[in-house]
Amino acid sequence: MQNVEAAGLGIGDDYPPRIMGVLNVSAESPYKPSVFDDPGQAAAYTDEQLIGEGADIVDVGLESANKRFEVLSAEEELARLDTALEAIESVSGDAVFSIETRYHEVASAALDGGFDMVNDICGFADPELPRVCDQHDAAVVKMASPPDLERPGAVESVEEIYEALSRNGLTEKTIVDPAFGGWSAEKTLADDRETFERLREFRGLGQPILVSINRKNFLREFADRSTEDALPVSLAATAMAVERGAHVVRTHDVAETRDAAIIGRAFTQNRLRNEATGVEELDVQTPSELRRHFDRIDAETADPDAGVMRAFELSGLTPEDRDHLSTVAAEYGVTFVSGQQETAGILLGTPAALVAIADMNDHPPTIARQLDTIAARTEA
Repeated sequence: MQNVEAAGLGIGDDYPPRIMGVLNVSAESPYKPSVFDDPGQAAAYTDEQLIGEGADIVDVGLESANKRFEVLSAEEELARLDTALEAIESVSGDAVFSIETRYHEVASAALDGGFDMVNDICGFADPELPRVCDQHDAAVVKMASPPDLERPGAVESVEEIYEALSRNGLTEKTIVDPAFGGWSAEKTLADDRETFERLREFRGLGQPILVSINRKNFLREFADRSTEDALPVSLAATAMAVERGAHVVRTHDVAETRDAAIIGRAFTQNRLRNEATGVEELDVQTPSELRRHFDRIDAETADPDAGVMRAFELSGLTPEDRDHLSTVAAEYGVTFVSGQQETAGILLGTPAALVAIADMNDHPPTIARQLDTIAARTEA
């Protein structure tokens, strides 16, 4: 996993989760407490409500990304940039400042004016934007999006999101964002939930991950909460996202989200990473997660099913059942373990091996049913 440095702030597995607070100079943005057209008021809000509550990064929006609004041109965004620049110059606290834009002209002007990094919600649809970030040695967030400057984030399935993040390449300092939320009419809450469930797969891109899940619909629906009452579900999801590999959490609720991210980090698997010896332990729990890492190193012939172990407990076994499993398991590279409890045992192996042993035709009826259940689960 590549660590990224943004104006001296480390982002990645080797660092704590970073909190990105939000400041808007766009009147049309829906979260009004974060919207300012007066630079002095914007700076005060940033110092007190964002940096003061623990934000490491402040993301400044020049326009709303809501699909209901007309997209601003680069010239229109540049007209609002002066307010943003004046605001960050007046901030007394210490933070990394990110400009949210889709245009290389705006990114260049912002980086020249004092911003530290770029948040590109159109996923390098402007091919000059990553070049500008490289020239400024600036970190850049690449949000999954079609290659269209007017359609940010309008991708639905995990496969499409992964493809969008891979399209047009990545800079050395890219942070990837799988784009949670209703960016298109076709995207469903189920799409967002599946993306969240499979968040570890995006580690296969080898870059830090940003998530923006604050009070999102796909979380609110579980608890039947309004946006105003959705903070608890956001915090629960934040801890889970960090445990699954997120490195930056974008939020309006800075203090609370920071605490949730700390808990997620505290219970994250301790992944071995030794730069001196060149060894890194991969965080993979499913074949699809391992497949992403195989794809990154172009391991076209490797079988991800052979790299992940699954374990199942079988109950209601007779002595004959146990003897049968002990015999056939060895033939298929599967391990069967039984102990003092005579009616139970544990079967473990790769998904491919478990499916193969289930396909045998001469199992006793109880064993056949149990192996079919296991095979159906491992193939799901």
